[in-house]
Amino acid sequence: MNKNNFCVIMAGGIGSRFWPMSRNTFPKQFLDILGTGETLIQQTYNRFKKICPQENIYIVTNKNYFDLVKEQLDGINDDQILGEPLRRNTAPCVAYASYKIHSKNPDANIVVAPSDHIIMKEPEFVAAINKGLEFTANNNALLTLGIQPSRPDTGYGYIQFIDDKKDELNKISQVKTFTEKPNLEMAKSFLKSGDFLWNAGIFLWTA
Repeated sequence: MNKNNFCVIMAGGIGSRFWPMSRNTFPKQFLDILGTGETLIQQTYNRFKKICPQENIYIVTNKNYFDLVKEQLDGINDDQILGEPLRRNTAPCVAYASYKIHSKNPDANIVVAPSDHIIMKEPEFVAAINKGLEFTANNNALLTLGIQPSRPDTGYGYIQFIDDKKDELNKISQVKTFTEKPNLEMAKSFLKSGDFLWNAGIFLWTA
């Protein structure tokens, strides 16, 4: 495991689309949605422990969820939890996390990911993140993860990529455009064009 790998898990959302199961006081990332015995944030935390050391994982969350994070994530320390005073303050918290990580390790490779993803093909996911972190460690680039779309879904953001075959082995391409939650007709055209991916909301870079 690369000791330069760090992870920032975003866990401040309220999961309004899952209401009433997901509530303001107990949002979906703290729920066992699939009945696996693990909540979504526990699954995410354990998944990234396969990519970076446990002490290199930071949680950005609303300050009201601090105790929930401590309760659900074994081994997490107080200084690994960064509280948002308001939900719109996510970006400054990520910037602060990056600053904190850089102060600890100037050679750090960072992945920022949501806490509520359901990943069915975990070995493939871990391999993709490791490849991405290796790429950012050796290239001055901001990397984002795209998912091959299976349907014209209007609930996701889309990434258009330039198919220049520069790194065909690792399936890394240059981003052309981002589109946030298009209408159905636009989503259909994206799917048909073949050069759009769903935006996973996962970003990788070096500190």
